[in-house]
Amino acid sequence: MLAAAQRLRRSTDFAAAVRGGRRAGRGAVVVHLTLPAAPGSSTPTSPEPARDTGAEQPSAPTRAGFVVSKAVGPAVVRNRVRRRLRHLVRERLGQLPAGSTLVVRALPAAADVSYQRLGADLDAALAAARAGRGRRR
Repeated sequence: MLAAAQRLRRSTDFAAAVRGGRRAGRGAVVVHLTLPAAPGSSTPTSPEPARDTGAEQPSAPTRAGFVVSKAVGPAVVRNRVRRRLRHLVRERLGQLPAGSTLVVRALPAAADVSYQRLGADLDAALAAARAGRGRRR
């Protein structure tokens, strides 16, 4: 089970991660990963120094959420897929930078794949999302 601070619960959090994050799909899962902004990457809009920086606050926890739609199967199957994904993600949250937001969306194929295959698909999707690539125009 993920700790309460590590779970996404509000739809606005899910929407922000899906809209603003990097997307990578592999096998039976699609991952939306939002990485925290680098400390030196913000562009100052005023000559005043920023007083409310992330350095002053304790680092935000890495959070994860899961989307398993009815297309995956009936409730029993959806819950089994969600439990498997939650267990797999819990083991991998420590590898992500603090403050990251991760949304894992299960595709209908997730209902039939093994636990090991689901883990391999998740690893591949996370690696692709972290690597990123240039923005398409």
